[in-house]
Amino acid sequence: MIKNSLGRELPEQIGDYVVRPYQTAQGVPPSKGSVVTRRTAEHRQRGEEKLQPTLADAIRAAGLADGMTISFHHSFREGDLAVGQVLAAIRSLGIKNLRFAPSAVVNLKNFSLAEYVQDGTIIGVEASGIRGELGDGIINGTITMEKPAILRPHGARPRAIEAGELQIDVAFIAASAADSYGNCTGQIGANPCGSLGYSFVDAHNAGRVIVLTDTLVPYPCCPVSISQQYVDYVVKVDEIGDPQKIGAGAARLTKNPRDLMIAEQVADVIAASRRFEEGFSFQTGAGAISIACTKFLADRMKTRGVTASFALGGITAAIIEMYDAGQIRAVECSQSFDAVAANAIVSRSGVVEIDNADYSNAYSKGGFLNHLDFGVLGALEVDTDFNVNILTGSSGQMMGGLGGGPDVAAGAAISIVALPIVRGRTPSIVRRVFTCCTPGETVACVVTQAGIALNPRHLRYEELKQDLQNAGLPLVSIKELQQLAQSITGVPQPIATTEKVVAIVEYRDGTVVDVIRQIKNNAE
Repeated sequence: MIKNSLGRELPEQIGDYVVRPYQTAQGVPPSKGSVVTRRTAEHRQRGEEKLQPTLADAIRAAGLADGMTISFHHSFREGDLAVGQVLAAIRSLGIKNLRFAPSAVVNLKNFSLAEYVQDGTIIGVEASGIRGELGDGIINGTITMEKPAILRPHGARPRAIEAGELQIDVAFIAASAADSYGNCTGQIGANPCGSLGYSFVDAHNAGRVIVLTDTLVPYPCCPVSISQQYVDYVVKVDEIGDPQKIGAGAARLTKNPRDLMIAEQVADVIAASRRFEEGFSFQTGAGAISIACTKFLADRMKTRGVTASFALGGITAAIIEMYDAGQIRAVECSQSFDAVAANAIVSRSGVVEIDNADYSNAYSKGGFLNHLDFGVLGALEVDTDFNVNILTGSSGQMMGGLGGGPDVAAGAAISIVALPIVRGRTPSIVRRVFTCCTPGETVACVVTQAGIALNPRHLRYEELKQDLQNAGLPLVSIKELQQLAQSITGVPQPIATTEKVVAIVEYRDGTVVDVIRQIKNNAE
């Protein structure tokens, strides 16, 4: 066993996976040289068709075989219908032992992903998180895979692809509109999802790219998100997704007084900072507290008379309202969280669809996070070292995904984690998080209804402390919050686990911040 710099105990090797322990948020410098890709050069003759009659035909034409790696994007979130259709077609062809590498595994309710693991169609998963039946089954031991799942934050996925650590053989891209030659988008059609930003790296690097659409448009498709030059085959299906369920996994505007209090405190922290000035930038996200924070932030911007240069990341209707009011100059959208945000890319010139790698990959020649002033993040729990858990609940269930949280925390000048000190009878501020996802050194402050805790180890601690004290905001220590939480709930019982590693949690540089072990109570 070895320990990383966060004090998490890790095996030196897990099967054929060699563990590189996390050391610092600055990351391991990448080796110089060309990126790794499976994209192939090819010459298509005039009149040669890409449109295939069925998914099975497209899969055969792409040469998918046992042991390969397939990928998807999660822009339709819980409304996705493409993954189930593709896996059913793959099963009908008898193809097995696949590595399943979507940008995220959301809680898909229209079919059972777990069944495809249990029958051997899928033997490995690499994603930002594994919600739902499959995630719970993996952690409690009722579902087994040959290899542990590899969980990466959004920015680490394009890095891993370009480093050759995740090589995609066939990428399946669900698009709300496409022409028969592969130009496609998520912005128009019967079921628009908005930005396809999470699929760009797949289109650019996979060995074969198959576009699925339920709206076939005349050539050329316009607007276009992914160009024909990256697409091998196109398939028309009945329905690719339900846009009404895009926001199902993300909370809407809260009416909870506690959450509203926290959201207003977050807006107060931002407004108190010296960085809250003309041309500042921010990311708030799509959680209940985050959306309320966006509303409060808009009020403070109006009062102060400042305009943001850009808003970043997953975009909601609340952000579009600010853009329409002239409070944001540009909206850089890697994902659309609701119908308003999805439609805004077409109708508003300053709302721009961006490549997820441009959003969050630290291992490039520069991205938006290098210019982000404030990042507001949610969490399941935070410990007294400011480490953040956004994956596993108090009883060990897979409750969330890494998302872009670790990337934003490391990239933003001021990263703010907002959460209540308790949820029900469970403390949210704890001595040691069950799973470490975001290293504490990257978190500037934690905001709760009981006060604001600043991180003395953060690079901008002195700056933020001075600004918040000048504004008269209530500062407490993280240990005081933890003790208060514990006084309300009592001392939480530790979760017993076995030594079996079921998931590996990577940082954005590919080092390991933690592993998730199988829960002992339900283990065989």
